[in-house]
Amino acid sequence: MGYREGELSILLTDDREIAGLNRRYRGKDGPTNVLAFPMTEAPPVGPDSGMLGDIVISLDTARREADACEEPLPETVSRLLIHGLLHLLGYDHERSEEEADRMQEAQERLLALIDPDT
Repeated sequence: MGYREGELSILLTDDREIAGLNRRYRGKDGPTNVLAFPMTEAPPVGPDSGMLGDIVISLDTARREADACEEPLPETVSRLLIHGLLHLLGYDHERSEEEADRMQEAQERLLALIDPDT
């Protein structure tokens, strides 16, 4: 991704906690699988950008997704972590179909670095 260094915080939590964050910061009711909170409005501009932001993952939702996809929970959590990281780097699948495709390709590329069998 072109970033050699950067810092982020990761919170693994439950549906109740992430639902509160989803309501407070996105105005949406109910839990979600992952939330990403960038430290700045613009995506980082280079490898020495410092703090990227915060990623929050609901383990309750991740567990349901893992069961539904019949994949191990750690794999689902890795996928969600990468998804959140891409949001911190400026990717946004809700912006357009092209951006969703671009984000999906980046997510698959990063997952392959973690687990070459994916």
